Amino acid sequence: MIPLPIVEGALHTLSPEVITHTAHITHYFAEDLRVARRFIKSLHPKMVIETLEFSEITKHEGADKTLFRKWLKEGHNIGIMSDAGCPGIADPGADLVNIAHLQHAKVMPLTGPSSILLALMASGLNGQSFAFNGYLPVKDPMRSKRITYLEAHSAKEKQTQLFIETPYRNNSLLADMLKNCQSHTKICIAQNITGDNAFIKTKSVADWRQDIPVLEKFPAIFLMLGY
Repeated sequence: MIPLPIVEGALHTLSPEVITHTAHITHYFAEDLRVARRFIKSLHPKMVIETLEFSEITKHEGADKTLFRKWLKEGHNIGIMSDAGCPGIADPGADLVNIAHLQHAKVMPLTGPSSILLALMASGLNGQSFAFNGYLPVKDPMRSKRITYLEAHSAKEKQTQLFIETPYRNNSLLADMLKNCQSHTKICIAQNITGDNAFIKTKSVADWRQDIPVLEKFPAIFLMLGY
């Protein structure tokens, strides 16, 4: 399981073991083949990328599980990559890892940045109890109902709720949160984490309403804690 930088090119956020292990991997499953090839080349400039085998994890069809089993049976070291961050966490890869366990193959997660955990670390919200909810419904009334439910659950359980949105809908999601949440609820916005222009800020809903930011079209994590 190979992490990629959250911000492309930020190789300093990876552990040295990523460079060490990728020097010996010849078969890859990747969410974005162009990103994967460019990443491997950035780690190993002298490596001939054409000698490597890549299979794409597509959005609609997922990974080629038959090919994955074949590569395992042939004894290849296989790398799994998403397009950013850690594979298998809010990104593809978990189904392949499950197959690897069923085939009694060794699974090794390499150390690297996770936007979910980094956002939680920097939020000041409850890091002892938290839940990642993925994407919220896009349209009302389902979106408003979901926000209200998560806020109430967060307040009852004292549990931080995390979710994400497609970057071009970041401002829309924030507007819906500020419209539906109680004034004392805390919201953290963590955007473009580890980048030079990273934006990470936690405020009450009341304070956010006084100073609503215009969010750039970068990936963001939204965190909420009700009281």
